[in-house]
Amino acid sequence: MAELDSENRSSRVHTVALFLALLGGVSMVYYHLGLFMPRVIAARAAKGLGNGYAFGDDFYPVWLTAGQARSKHIDPYSREMTRQIQTGLFGRPLDTRNPTDPPVDYREFAYPAFTDLLFWPIAAIDFSQLRLILAVLLTLLTAASVWLWVLALDWGISPTLLAILIILALCNYQVLEGLFADQPGLIVGFLLACAALALRRDHLFLSGILLALTLIKPQMTALAIFSLLLWSCSDRRRARLCIGFIFTTLPLVGASLMIWPRWIAEWTRILLGYHRYATPPLLTLLLGPILGAYIGPLVIVIILAVAVVLAWRNRRVNPSSQEFWLTLSLLLAITAVSLLPGQAIYDDVILLPGIFLLLRYRRKLWRGGPVPRTLLFVGAIVLFWPWVAAVALLAARHLLSVARFDSTAVFALPLRTAVSFVFAVLALLAVAARINVAGDQAPS
Repeated sequence: MAELDSENRSSRVHTVALFLALLGGVSMVYYHLGLFMPRVIAARAAKGLGNGYAFGDDFYPVWLTAGQARSKHIDPYSREMTRQIQTGLFGRPLDTRNPTDPPVDYREFAYPAFTDLLFWPIAAIDFSQLRLILAVLLTLLTAASVWLWVLALDWGISPTLLAILIILALCNYQVLEGLFADQPGLIVGFLLACAALALRRDHLFLSGILLALTLIKPQMTALAIFSLLLWSCSDRRRARLCIGFIFTTLPLVGASLMIWPRWIAEWTRILLGYHRYATPPLLTLLLGPILGAYIGPLVIVIILAVAVVLAWRNRRVNPSSQEFWLTLSLLLAITAVSLLPGQAIYDDVILLPGIFLLLRYRRKLWRGGPVPRTLLFVGAIVLFWPWVAAVALLAARHLLSVARFDSTAVFALPLRTAVSFVFAVLALLAVAARINVAGDQAPS
């Protein structure tokens, strides 16, 4: 009887949690699509930049360059192509004489050239139709990523909890930004989750192939790939992952060089100039405009050195252990604060495995002492704040004056933790690794 009562209570808790997740998710979707994005689009129009694609704008450069390469073999990194991209996104090329315009190299094609080869087939689809198809497809891929990470982490959860995780993963500001923009980073997040599950199930050659495909946005997976290649090379039995990676990467790079012989140099040039219009990494932003400019790069170098040491120390960890996945998640969190541009919040999808591990080991963290408990408490607030704020904001909408509701202090409430959330995940993962919440695992 006691067990039955316990099951009933657990079922009721899950039902209430599912209802709250739906309430928060619907509120955030309405806030983002119904209130936030219209304001962003109106601000663009006020600057004379509103006559192009806003919905799907992040995939438009890929679609355009792939189509031009398909028909005319135009260099995707050329100034001519940049002007065509800007015309499609803003209705006109950017002008240095206009003080409200971004820099003239804004929205240059910043992907490796083989990205166009991979997306070549869909370049024949009209972009107005393609962006709708992509929005649906990316939603499904992101939902699938949640399920794939749960399987890779060997986390046995109920279907109700899985549904809650999918709802919250889709209906948050970061992912909604990516879905509205048709951001290729969501495809990378899916490929990374597929690679992780393939690795967990010992399909190492397939895992290497999938990791190579994530190089369409190498800044998202560079540390993870470095760690996994190091892990693969540390044992001959794991060499299939490295072989699969090389087997895929070399043909992609070689085929691209055959079409655009100078693409590597041109792509490197664009990457080196990316800082002129991109937001600095979150670590640099955290230090402020003065310290960030001088100390930020040094701090990033130090934390990347720590990441390299971490990857080296855990190169022999058994992939069936949670310590392996904790290391990988920590490297992805380091990536989010040190390698990704500050505005690329949609790329925070790489934090999913770390968040799931923290949820799984939350009780062990809570018993780890006052510091882990404090971080866990703060982390929970930061995690759930956007949905709570969205519900509260919509509920109070008709109780506030229009001027008060539209003020930045009120209107931006659901977005307040978008940056601190990343640091909270990183701090909690670092503490989890320190106290070894996953338990001691023997190396393979």
